[in-house]
Amino acid sequence: MTKSIFRGIIAISIAFTLCLMLSSCSYFSQYSNVEHAKDLRVGMTKAQVLKVMGEPLRDQKYNTPDLWYYYVNTEWHDFLTTEDECIPLVFENGKLAGWGNEFYNRRYVVESKKNL
Repeated sequence: MTKSIFRGIIAISIAFTLCLMLSSCSYFSQYSNVEHAKDLRVGMTKAQVLKVMGEPLRDQKYNTPDLWYYYVNTEWHDFLTTEDECIPLVFENGKLAGWGNEFYNRRYVVESKKNL
């Protein structure tokens, strides 16, 4: 009986440690993404951006081939990635047109309102 309790405690400890390690990847990547974004320049190709920033969040429904998101904010720690926790990178004709929520909102939200 004591061995089974000990094994259970070990299993729970390992599971907890793995959860911490996996969740901390996105937590700490926010800081490196902010730092890497300082090296972005308008006109960079997608390959150049990948070299600087690494892979964007690919499994998010709001990503498109010309709109990439990188995690930069973990205020809520809810394990959900939302657009407001990310920095958008906008590509036009295969080149980086700009990045950041201000650029995205000015370029696309304001433009879409003008077209209504």
